[in-house]
Amino acid sequence: MIAMTKYQIKAPAVPNVPWQDKPEGKILGGPLWRYNENPIIDRNPIPGVARIFNSAVMPYGDAFIGVFRGEQTNGIPYIYLGRSKDAIHWEFDQQKIPFVDENGEPFMPVYAYDPRLVKVEDTYYIIWCQDFFGAAIGMAKTQDFKSFVRVENPFLPFNRNAVLFPRKINGNFVMMSRPSDSGHTPFGDIFISESPDMKYWGCHRHVMSRGNEWWESLKIGGGAAPIETSEGWLLFYHGVAGTCNGYVYSIGGAILDIDNPSKVKYRCENWLLTPEQWYEERGFVPNVCFPCATLHDPESGKIAVYYGAADSYVGLAFGHVDEIIDYIKNNSRVNDTDTEIGRR
Repeated sequence: MIAMTKYQIKAPAVPNVPWQDKPEGKILGGPLWRYNENPIIDRNPIPGVARIFNSAVMPYGDAFIGVFRGEQTNGIPYIYLGRSKDAIHWEFDQQKIPFVDENGEPFMPVYAYDPRLVKVEDTYYIIWCQDFFGAAIGMAKTQDFKSFVRVENPFLPFNRNAVLFPRKINGNFVMMSRPSDSGHTPFGDIFISESPDMKYWGCHRHVMSRGNEWWESLKIGGGAAPIETSEGWLLFYHGVAGTCNGYVYSIGGAILDIDNPSKVKYRCENWLLTPEQWYEERGFVPNVCFPCATLHDPESGKIAVYYGAADSYVGLAFGHVDEIIDYIKNNSRVNDTDTEIGRR
């Protein structure tokens, strides 16, 4: 039975989505609230891995599966597979995901970080940032989480924060990315690209520029895979501010047109979550809330947001689809370039 929510999430039901009720009597800075037992993944989770953060999860059968950025004790990041019955307590494979090429030969990236995990039709796609003679996007596919086959790199360097939409749009795969340069500089808008076959990418369109508000004035980038709703594609992304004490990463929200997601319908001028807790403010890279995935249930409207905290931990936050979308709409401030189709 579908709950009477104001906005409908268009996705399979996840009745066991992790959840904790909103704390009563507490002033929140936005429509999300934190799990009170954060961080859900602590340091040194498996031998040889110092930290897990910036990771993606999704339902799998009656449980959950995820791809996790594991920072090894030599400082090099790779991707590890994890499984959980409740999406909070995780067990990890001891070895890195063994990627192979299309001929079945080992084909491991030099490094791999900030993975996303998205299912399109009957295939699961892992998207990450890697070395391709510069920071670029790597991809692999699987149907059973036993064999992981690399696919062609979609873009030239430099590019980060690639996120695949969970279904084809107008017959094509659609992926969001953030072209950049070789460093962490004030350069980076969100674009989308299309592909008929997950090999050749084109029809590039601009989606959003960095914002006028301080919290996203330096750069922005894609976060979790967009959620299809009756109001449009609900997007959680990250915005970065430059301060006298370094960068601050916050979680922002926007709603994109359902048929042409290069058009932004609403874009919240306020952050949805910003570093406030010790595990977000203190760590290998302080002051970071970096969204990478959501679990969402259309019957209840519940949304669980997974985010990296201070490049050291995994945090979990909750919200309801009605409150999140209303908050974005009621506090929307779009730029002129947001509402264009992004073609020049």
